[in-house]
Amino acid sequence: MATLREIRRRISGVKNTQKITKAMKMVAAAKLRRAQDSVIAARPYARKMKELLQHLASVVDVTAHPLFARRATGTTALIVVTSDRGLCGAFNSNIVKSATAYVIDHRRDLTDVKIIAIGKKGHDYFLKNNFTVVNRYIGVFANLNFPFAQTVIAEVVRGFQNGEYDRVDVVYNEFKSIIQQRVITEQLLPIPPIDSSAAAAGSQTDYIYEPSSAEIITSLVPKHLNFQMWRILLESNASEQGARMTAMDNATTNANDLIRDLQLSYNKARQASITKELLEIVSGAEALKISE
Repeated sequence: MATLREIRRRISGVKNTQKITKAMKMVAAAKLRRAQDSVIAARPYARKMKELLQHLASVVDVTAHPLFARRATGTTALIVVTSDRGLCGAFNSNIVKSATAYVIDHRRDLTDVKIIAIGKKGHDYFLKNNFTVVNRYIGVFANLNFPFAQTVIAEVVRGFQNGEYDRVDVVYNEFKSIIQQRVITEQLLPIPPIDSSAAAAGSQTDYIYEPSSAEIITSLVPKHLNFQMWRILLESNASEQGARMTAMDNATTNANDLIRDLQLSYNKARQASITKELLEIVSGAEALKISE
């Protein structure tokens, strides 16, 4: 059985850990508010830009545009968005599992998959397990900005146009709520086929485009890709903060339970020690009476 000193030391250690988890929960909550506001503000713009592109593509022949060109898939670039730090529950493991399953499925179809890792956790895992990692971006979420999204898109567009990649997909966590994130695999390039139902709904209104529909599509496609990547980064950032806040809240609650159990063990051990001392005193007194 543990001594009173050992139990006191464990209680002190758990209380110190609890202070850390509580502080991390509060920091994550503060960051989550800003991240959540940013992603909620970005979604309508991204959705409307996608709807406009769908409407334009329904009235203009886009097959000649290089970023709409569909090819026989031989090499795929997979952008994997994870976090740089841990202590956020299953946030990173869910992404890694989904990306690993993606790679295995595509290799079964004789498709080579090259990883572009955003976040240290994903990069470390794929490098350790001998996946093909062609580029990495670490530390971007500490100062997340729109130019970084443009950098990533410029890289994959250049690779797609040069024939290095025949397809570009991205795996990330979509923010649903503080306690819920959903792993999404989304196609970036070639730009996915137009949704027929959305195109039909949009075709009810006849717009006049200046200078022309084709020129607007050429100008709109880079903006669309850049902003979709920006939205994905915002979704991942908000999901990470929500997952970390939930994980630290659970850790704080578990620490409370552990402290209560340790305090109970401490009280039992202390009571047993006092009882033992009383028995020794009584036994000694009785021995003295007998000797007299």
